[in-house]
Amino acid sequence: MSTSTSSHPHVPISPRPQVPTVSGPYIHVLPPHIPMSPRLHVPILTSRVSTSPHPRPHVRAVASGSGWDRCRQVPTLALLKSQNHWAVAGGPGRRWEVATSPQCHVPSAPCPPAPALAMAGLLQALVGASEKAAAIARLCRREQPLFQLLVAEKTGPDRNRRFLQDFKTLADVLIQEVIKHDLGKEFPELLDHIHGEESNEFRSPEGEMVTVRVCATPGDTAALLLAVLAPEREAAELLADAVHRDVALADAALAGVELSILPQDLAIWIDPIDSTNEYIRGCEDVAPIDGVAPAGLCSALVLIGAYDRHTGCPVLGVINEPFFRRDPVTRRWQGQYHWGVAYGDTRLSSLSPPGPSPVPRVVLSRAEAPAVRAVLEPLCGGRLLFAAGAGYKLLCVILGLADIYVLSEGSTFAWDACAPHAILRALGGGIVALAEALRMRRAQSAGTPPELVYNRPIDRVDGAERWANRGGLVAYVDPQHLEAVLAALATVPGL
Repeated sequence: MSTSTSSHPHVPISPRPQVPTVSGPYIHVLPPHIPMSPRLHVPILTSRVSTSPHPRPHVRAVASGSGWDRCRQVPTLALLKSQNHWAVAGGPGRRWEVATSPQCHVPSAPCPPAPALAMAGLLQALVGASEKAAAIARLCRREQPLFQLLVAEKTGPDRNRRFLQDFKTLADVLIQEVIKHDLGKEFPELLDHIHGEESNEFRSPEGEMVTVRVCATPGDTAALLLAVLAPEREAAELLADAVHRDVALADAALAGVELSILPQDLAIWIDPIDSTNEYIRGCEDVAPIDGVAPAGLCSALVLIGAYDRHTGCPVLGVINEPFFRRDPVTRRWQGQYHWGVAYGDTRLSSLSPPGPSPVPRVVLSRAEAPAVRAVLEPLCGGRLLFAAGAGYKLLCVILGLADIYVLSEGSTFAWDACAPHAILRALGGGIVALAEALRMRRAQSAGTPPELVYNRPIDRVDGAERWANRGGLVAYVDPQHLEAVLAALATVPGL
């Protein structure tokens, strides 16, 4: 994310003193000649020095002109004075204060609780990553001659058994790796806990396998992509430029979010381009039916969801629509994003809960079983809705275009559902594990229907199927609609 800079003059810092020994694993020292940010009243950089006999300097950012979000790098701070100089050390519940010398006093400023900073910063990072991902998806669609080169067929354990032809694209792989790179760089504690749908092994036109990743510089990334796209050097450079371009967010509501969960308690599921088939086909003239597009480019979405590593419960979700509408002047695609937070008692979203409807509107896949259609149709007044893409159907429920999404098969996966599930929870709804809910209902077991979780791979299964939502799902906002639909589905033999 881009950062703003202060207009105030920088304050010089006095030479660094000898560091005193303190309890705890680290002490933090103000390095000499590091500029200050008077607006935030904190140093822009600190040095982390081990308290072992052999100190190891380590410099990292702890604040920036953009706001308090960078405080998470050193979550709790205290001050130690030595010969009129100040060192910064870890200390729970302390205030962040800075003074540089007896001649220069910088007023203290309270630092919000570290978990709130970390969580709010993570939400902004997820949104920023989704915006960059959407820009790359649009760029690849814009280069239509190139786009035909960006397709490779999924084979082996990565193949989704539901589709006769299930494709991954270079855009898919690149977007996934960009999100992993950007989030992992900003939140190192998440690096080993960012999961995606796609393998980053891509076959070049010459048949060689290339591991797609984000390199240190745009030039290095372009060189790697050129191995896939050769001889399309300009295209590789355009993609690399998009990968390394910072994203600026101008979202006051998002900037004001304060939450309380640490990133090290979370893990991430990414679906870089949900509804890849629709993205490849690129149909733009599909007319919506009752507000729901049955197919088309609009159903291609970027999904990024965070879940609690311990419980598997989704807590943060971002859905980005890269192809929301065309600019009337430039004719270029414009996108929009939606986010939601559901953690503890906190429920926040960029959206308002959809209004109630007396008759539930149910959206399905056209591949849904006839028996399921038969019991749901009377419940909906004889009118069912159909759409492509699991993420898009879940978005229809989130936006109030439908009230319920039913899928009776295990053809969706953790990366499809995690982000929408978090937003649905923020709006008062959720995603129920259908088979388990029907089992409880038929056994007349008390309790609420079980919801999907995202930390439990299926045993003795390889590839994508390890993370399949076996047994189907029901997404909802209104619990009364959920109850009516489950009652109807319980009458379907074998379901």
